Amino acid sequence: MSIFREYDIRGIFEVDLTKEVVVKIGYLLGEEIKKHDNKVAIGYDARTHSPTLFEWLSYGLQASGLEVFNLGMIPTPVAYYCTFSTEIKSSIMITGSHNPPQYNGFKITINKAPFYGEQIQALGRKMASINVPHITQKDSVKLNVLESYIDYMTKEFAILKDLKETIIFDCGNGVAGIALTKIIENLGLRAIPLYFEPDGTFPNHHPDPSEEHNLVDIQNALKTHNAHIGIAFDGDADRVALISQNHNFKGDELAILFARDIAKTITNPTIIGEVKCSQVMYDSINAIGKSVMYKTGHSNLKVKLKELNAQLACEMSGHIFFNDRYFGYDDAIYAALRILELIYKEKQTHKNLKTPIETLEESIKSLPKTYSTQEEKIKTDEAQKFHIIASLQTRLQEILKAQKEGKNTDFSADFPEIVEIISIDGVRVVFKDGWGLVRASNTTPTLVTRFEAYTEEKLSLYKQALLSLIKQ
Repeated sequence: MSIFREYDIRGIFEVDLTKEVVVKIGYLLGEEIKKHDNKVAIGYDARTHSPTLFEWLSYGLQASGLEVFNLGMIPTPVAYYCTFSTEIKSSIMITGSHNPPQYNGFKITINKAPFYGEQIQALGRKMASINVPHITQKDSVKLNVLESYIDYMTKEFAILKDLKETIIFDCGNGVAGIALTKIIENLGLRAIPLYFEPDGTFPNHHPDPSEEHNLVDIQNALKTHNAHIGIAFDGDADRVALISQNHNFKGDELAILFARDIAKTITNPTIIGEVKCSQVMYDSINAIGKSVMYKTGHSNLKVKLKELNAQLACEMSGHIFFNDRYFGYDDAIYAALRILELIYKEKQTHKNLKTPIETLEESIKSLPKTYSTQEEKIKTDEAQKFHIIASLQTRLQEILKAQKEGKNTDFSADFPEIVEIISIDGVRVVFKDGWGLVRASNTTPTLVTRFEAYTEEKLSLYKQALLSLIKQ
């Protein structure tokens, strides 16, 4: 499997990410960065091999002629923040995010923009043909951007000093706690910390809050402490989850809550979602502004956010991108503080709440009832996955054409009526009472599916119909 992915470079330490490979990556990235500047900042996560990768990567970057600045162990959004708050406009974050402990990788920003997609693929194609010149490696320059980031958050969310509610924070032994500890202290938040100590072996649970089994500890803590606000982070702190005693808020549900809040100060806000988001989210946002559906992937959404100058973008997985009052990248710590700000404002408006999160829960409960599947994966291989999607799209277009013309073909006779076929990212088929999605994963050799409908019967019907076309 290639280490050169759609959104980042990722692989197993000392298997895929050897010294030779990482040095070459550093050199080639340096050549790209030099087109804009002669400086780069590097941060790293809590994984045991991240400091080693830092040294290898630094060697390659220095060999290209760049000056390397060491941000130390930080959350990923601090590396992004560096490019917007200092004269250094390019950064590389060494992180395996939520992947197993043996994995690591690089999230790359060049001239304040994501380095991704074809740019990464092109870099991969150059690997075999380059020779990195021998140099005497210099010590990198230490740069404390973390302190500035903490000060920024403290000032931006000073209103939270009046929030008197107990909050359970679960950092999953990732790096969120490195920044969050001091922010909590500065704001005087009543926090109960879970697994704030960075530990790249992740001894308590895996740092992926999109998986329900990783939320057991925070759910238990909410009950034990009779608390109502739980916030969990992934390993590198660019994804967030909000959990109450009654509900686990999905990324598209958070988008609805944030969009409604933004609409109070900005007329007709533009909010971007990805293809896995609920139709209910798009309909809810269109009632107060303009929704835009786009490709899955944090790099894709960052670019689209800037292109449209939208106020917000979101992914189901908990990547939340604020361009409203912020810099337009996915920052789970910032998103967590916006959640707390939202709760605080609701408490000020509604004085007799049973719980501090009651109005947010009621807002989601009042949405049209739908039934949906979780993301489900179908194993395939890299060579086949995009071919399968292309064939599926062709077959669906044939069915739609036959349905419009009133013809019965082998495929169309019993197939649910198609309203629309959306091919932004894979195939999202809109039916009368729901939709189904099949897309090729950009990071693994799998197809990813998701289905939603207004009844369980229609959910089963749409899922069965769409998946049957893949098997034929």
